[in-house]
Amino acid sequence: MLPDSQASMETVHESLRPSAVEAIGNTPLVELTRYVSNRGVSGRILAKLDNLNPGYSKKDRIARQMIEDAEASGELKSGQTVVEATSGNTGTGLAIVCAVKGYSFVAVMSRGNSMERARMMRSLGAEVVLVGQSSGSRSGEVSGADLALVWQETLRIVVERNAFRADQFKLTANRRAHLLHTGPEILRASDGKIDGFCDFVGSGGTFAGCAEAFKQHNTEIACFVVEPSGAAVLAGEPADSPNHRIQGGGYCMGELEMIDRKYIDGFLTVTEEEAREATRQLAKEEGIFGGYSSGANVAAAAQLLRGAFAGKTIAVLICDSGLKYLSTDLWGD
Repeated sequence: MLPDSQASMETVHESLRPSAVEAIGNTPLVELTRYVSNRGVSGRILAKLDNLNPGYSKKDRIARQMIEDAEASGELKSGQTVVEATSGNTGTGLAIVCAVKGYSFVAVMSRGNSMERARMMRSLGAEVVLVGQSSGSRSGEVSGADLALVWQETLRIVVERNAFRADQFKLTANRRAHLLHTGPEILRASDGKIDGFCDFVGSGGTFAGCAEAFKQHNTEIACFVVEPSGAAVLAGEPADSPNHRIQGGGYCMGELEMIDRKYIDGFLTVTEEEAREATRQLAKEEGIFGGYSSGANVAAAAQLLRGAFAGKTIAVLICDSGLKYLSTDLWGD
């Protein structure tokens, strides 16, 4: 038997990674027992803590997958610049992966996103291009019109620099990252015993990949798209309130290439107030410091437990860290 000190050393060596890229994924799955009990609902919410990835978000997964898939296919060549439009999380993941692999990275982001994200990407070596918002938009709220301006600038830079665009809205690596890793990780940690899954949709990759993985395991697992109240266009509703504070999604895009509608079992809406309150309560009751979309996912899961899924088990992702929202009203008095 190994002495305690030697056993400890062996444990360290077993977990050693050659870079931060290899530290992406395999995040913990945590049961939100206090949150559920305090809401007076029956059932379980299992939260995948992807805010614990190196870049503090689930987007680290797709950043790695997009770059490695592009390297394998020859689309991305040594010395080429990588460019992507981002709300900050995909850009942070790409900044990390590109730093480790030796690529220059340009992140194009709306000024409506919280500035912590831009500062973090710059600190990781990225060049950050900030794009002004459309008429009528407010800081802290990114609409589909704002995103269109970001895309326009992104395309200009790609052409100008003969760059590779890590397009999270089009590259199948986005969906594959969650089909190959996130979904199976949740199934392993839960022993496959989940009844439902709900996800606040941005590019749609997380929902698409996880839903496919869950349906392959058990077709009875119900998968729900989560959208902002007043902007639930995927559910076929009019975009009465396209501007909202749940950053990273709800862009009022009628169709998303990543999502196969055969995997959608239903739609849920969450107000920005509900998302904010759930995010704050997660921090106070569970010690989980997430962002707006994390709160939206948990609030949506609680909706399910109050209704037809009472007594069931719902899986969600904690999409990113609350550290990226310190300048916003998420953590204000």
